[in-house]
Amino acid sequence: MAVLVTRPGQQGQALCQQLNDKGVPALHHPLISIEAGEQLSSLSSILHQFGIIIAVSQHAVDFAHTQLSNHKLTWPTSATYLAVGQKTAHNLSNSCHQTVHYPQISDSEHLLEMSQLQHVTGKKILILRGNGGRELIYDTLIKRGAEVEYCAVYERKNLAFRSDLMVPLWQDKHVTQLIITSSGQLEHFWQQIDSKYQGWLLQLTLYVPSERIAIEARRFGFCNVISTGSASNRDLLATLWPNKQDENNDQ
Repeated sequence: MAVLVTRPGQQGQALCQQLNDKGVPALHHPLISIEAGEQLSSLSSILHQFGIIIAVSQHAVDFAHTQLSNHKLTWPTSATYLAVGQKTAHNLSNSCHQTVHYPQISDSEHLLEMSQLQHVTGKKILILRGNGGRELIYDTLIKRGAEVEYCAVYERKNLAFRSDLMVPLWQDKHVTQLIITSSGQLEHFWQQIDSKYQGWLLQLTLYVPSERIAIEARRFGFCNVISTGSASNRDLLATLWPNKQDENNDQ
C-alpha cells in the first residue's frame, strides 16, 4: 500500500514526510503551483475599507501578509476576522494579532452558520482567496445584504502530466490510496488520466476534505471515497493512520 499525495507545496511535502515516518509509503505529486495573484498588489490600498475579512486558506494569509509587510503596513485592528479552517485561523491570528473566528467543521457551509455572518446587511466584507472558489460564501453573503468583494491574492496554476508515464510508476509503487484536497484539483486530475487508466484510478481509495467533494468524486465513478472533515494535514493523517495521532502532527 502507498498513498499518492497531490496537495501542493510544503503542506504536501510535510504530509508525505509524516506518512513515511509512520511507515506508510507516500509519493508527492502536486497538481497545482501557487503563485502571487493578479489582485495582490491592490490589497494594501483596499484592506482597511472592510469591516469583515475572511481568509479561505493558509495561502491567502501568507500572500496577503507578505504583501502588507513589504509595504510596511499592518492588518486593520477594527475588523472582524474569520477563516474557513482552524489552521488558517491560527495562521491569520499570528499575522494580524487579532482574534480570528472559525467553524468547527472546515467548510463554507459551516462558516456561513457562524454568528458573525448572520446580520451583515450593509456591511463590507472582503474574501481573500485564490483565482476562483468559495462562490457559496460570496453568493450567500450578498443575499444577506452585505457588500462583498473578492481579492485574488494568490493564483493556482494547474500542472499537466503524462498519465502514460506516471500511472505505471504509481502502479509499480503499489499506490492504493489517493489524497485530493479540492474539487478543482479533482477535475484536473481526472482530465489528465488517459481512458485506459481510468478503471485503475477508480479502484483507489480517495480521501477528500468534505462531503461536497466526495459527492463530486462519486459522480466521476469513485466507489471508495472517504471524507476527512477538513483539509488539514492533522486530519488527513488521523484518517490514514487512525488511533495513533498526536499533537505534533498538525502541519
